[in-house]
Amino acid sequence: MMKKVILMTGLMVWSIALFAQDKPLTIENYYKLKWGHAEEFIALWKKNHYPLLKKLVENGDLLRITAEIPVLHSGEDTRWDFKVTTTFKNEHLALDYSIADPYKKQLFPDRESYAKAEQQRFELVLAHWDVIVESVPLN
Repeated sequence: MMKKVILMTGLMVWSIALFAQDKPLTIENYYKLKWGHAEEFIALWKKNHYPLLKKLVENGDLLRITAEIPVLHSGEDTRWDFKVTTTFKNEHLALDYSIADPYKKQLFPDRESYAKAEQQRFELVLAHWDVIVESVPLN
């Protein structure tokens, strides 16, 4: 599963890098989780990933973070359990996966515990996809 996520992320990065511009980039991250484990996943996300995103906001690299859960259920083929939307200052920052590394060392000095918690979080994921979106002017 992790190898597939890394490969897909790499392909996305490569394709976006070809068209990178200096304008904000919004990405919706969808997570489909094992039944009954959404709360556990969200708690781990808030503990281990959200602090990193908040540091990126403080630094000005990330402009906005929102998180949502569905209120009503959908069919299994279209189900998602958690969505995080991030808007980066520009496309280059959105594609630089190393920008959070200094904060990881600062926020999580016990690298072994952090790695275990992240492994646990990803073991709860059945599917994950990222969608780059942009607003459509209606006027």
